[in-house]
Amino acid sequence: MLNRSRHENRLPNTVQKGSVLIESLVALVIFSMGVLALVGLQSAMIKNSSDNRYRAEAQLIAQTHIANMMAYGGDAANYITQVDKDKIKSQLPNGTLTFSALTNTMVTVTVGWQVPGGNPHQVNASSYLFDVMP
Repeated sequence: MLNRSRHENRLPNTVQKGSVLIESLVALVIFSMGVLALVGLQSAMIKNSSDNRYRAEAQLIAQTHIANMMAYGGDAANYITQVDKDKIKSQLPNGTLTFSALTNTMVTVTVGWQVPGGNPHQVNASSYLFDVMP
C-alpha cells in the first residue's frame, strides 16, 4: 500500500516532456539579451571616447596656437597659414581652424570638427596678447 500511494502523487511522464528544453531556451534568450545590452554599452563607450579624444585634440591645437602667438608675437592677423589648416584636417575629421583678433590684444582661436554622420563641434580659446619690452 505504501508503494502505491507514493506513485499516485507523481505526474505522468507525458506532462513533463520538453520542459527542460523550454527552460533552456528561455535562459538562452535572457543571456542573449544581456550580451546585446553589453555590446550596445560598449559601442556607446567607444563613441564617447572618440568624442572626448577629438575635443582634447582640438583644445590642444587651440592652446598651442595661442601659446605660439604669445611666444613669437608678430602680425597676429596673418598668423594661421594654409599649412596649419591642412594639418588640422589630418588631425581631426573635417577639421577647421579659424582665428579672430577682437582687439589689438584679444585673440580667439576656434577649432571645429565633424565626424561623418555626426553633429559639428567646436572649441574656442581666447587670450590677451601683450608685447613685452626687453
